[in-house]
Amino acid sequence: MKKGKITMIITIAISCFALVFIMCMQFKLVRQTDITSIETMRQEELRLELANWKQMYKQAEEQYEEKVSRLNEYEKNQKSAEESAKLVEETLEQTNMFLAKTEVEGQGIEITIKDVKDDDIKPIAAEDLLIIVDYLKLAGAEAISINGERIVNMSDIVDIADSIIRINQQRILSPYVIKAIGDPTNLESTLMGNGGYIETLKSIGFEANIERENKIIIPKYNKEIGYKYIQ
Repeated sequence: MKKGKITMIITIAISCFALVFIMCMQFKLVRQTDITSIETMRQEELRLELANWKQMYKQAEEQYEEKVSRLNEYEKNQKSAEESAKLVEETLEQTNMFLAKTEVEGQGIEITIKDVKDDDIKPIAAEDLLIIVDYLKLAGAEAISINGERIVNMSDIVDIADSIIRINQQRILSPYVIKAIGDPTNLESTLMGNGGYIETLKSIGFEANIERENKIIIPKYNKEIGYKYIQ
């Protein structure tokens, strides 16, 4: 074999080896580059995913705090409304009680007075009942009724005929049952004893007695309360 041909073969072999080596190096470099790029991209995706989760968690936490705040506000408003409603109800109840628009009960006394069949003794008059009512009020009576008619400041107690008295525009007859809620001792002592009006009526000849009761029930005032001159 000629020397020049051998040299050419060696040169071609070296060139091929160099080309293969370079190709291997490039392939390795490309492979490494792809792996690095993939890993880099994966890390970026994970960072982005983590950031998204953090953002969603923050939003969820903010929404939770907002809901809790609203719930507390609703509960506070509801409690405030309930307290206001309770206060209004209590005020209305007190007002109705003050205006005698509700039935009441409590300890007190029951007075029974009967007319007598004696021409020399005049029957019980409206004035007698008014005096008894005034004494009971002075003794601290908190509620008074006569024959089931609640007595208020505007109650009319007038004579309309012999032995017939009108109270709250209703006719009442003997016997007269007067009920009063208050301290039984004070109420009774005001009408009994020396100078007591019940004692006076008894001395005239009327049948009159007082009973202490632990439970006196007095009905509400059934008429409308109106004012003619108050504006």
